[in-house]
Parts: sequence; C-alpha cells; structure tokens
Amino acid sequence: MTNKAILLWFTGLSGAGKSTLSTAVNEQLRLDGIHTMLLDGDILRKGLCKDLQFSQADRAENIRRAGEVSKLFLDAGVVTLAAFMSPMEKDRELVKELVGADRFIEIYCKCSFEICESRDVKGLYKKARTGELKHFVGLDDPYQEPVNPTLEIDTGKLSIDASIALIIDFLKAKKVLC
Repeated sequence: MTNKAILLWFTGLSGAGKSTLSTAVNEQLRLDGIHTMLLDGDILRKGLCKDLQFSQADRAENIRRAGEVSKLFLDAGVVTLAAFMSPMEKDRELVKELVGADRFIEIYCKCSFEICESRDVKGLYKKARTGELKHFVGLDDPYQEPVNPTLEIDTGKLSIDASIALIIDFLKAKKVLC
C-alpha cells in the first residue's frame, strides 16, 4: 500500500479515547506497510514538553511543539498520528497552518463528559473534582469543540473496530492510502 504523508490529529477530552484510537489506527497502518510515527501528549509531556505546566499559555506551547515535531516527520514522508487534547481551536488551527491544510486531518474523538469521567483510568477527574488538580479541561478550563473537524468519531457509541474502519475507509476514499 502506498501513502501520502499526512497528519492525523486526534483531539478530545481526557478519556475520550484519543490515545486508544490513535494507537489502534497506527497499528493497522503499520500492518498495511505504512511508515508511521505516533506522538502522544502524555509521552511528550514527559520529555520534550516536561518544562511546561497546564496554563493556557503552556498548553498552547505544548501544541506548537507537537506541531513542529509533526511537520518534521511529514517532511520526511512519514504518516504521523498525534493524540493531544488540544482544547483550543486557535492552537489546532496553528498546527494546521504549520503543516499545511492539505496534510492535516483533524479527528474529533467526541465523547460525553460523563463517559469520559467514567473511563478515568488515571484518576484525573477525581483529583480535579477534589481540587487537587487545577486547570482541568472540561471543569476549570474550556474545551472548544472543533468547528469543522475532518472526521468526528463518537467514541462513546462506536466500538474501537468501527472507529478504526471509519478512519481507514476515509483515508482510502480521499486517496491518502492507495
């Protein structure tokens, strides 16, 4: 299978399934012989972005850095998958401008706040509700839903397999994958 270097940008609330879905799509693409790179917000926060906190300015810088790294991989011809909450529309638009609109596919992992909270494997929602964790997106800080995402995947209703199929079918229909 051949491909065009594109950025699949997964956005959504904590617990919406961004990491799970991007990892699964990454595995499928690799099985199909596509060279990929998976960037996950939690992992970048431990290294490249470990100097950043969770203020809106630091969140914006986190996304800018992720966009710059994504662009490097795209320029090398690698399909890049990026899973970042990226709560502000302006930050997602910055990445889109940085890599080029023709190489940016925004995938909104839409999921109700209640379902995201019920999936809270990291205990973040609980810490935010008790005040132990500040600047929590969805409670203290806003999440701006994408205005016009390329794909909207309702991860609260669709299975992981159905979600993967929607993304792969979209990429084939748009001739990103041949």
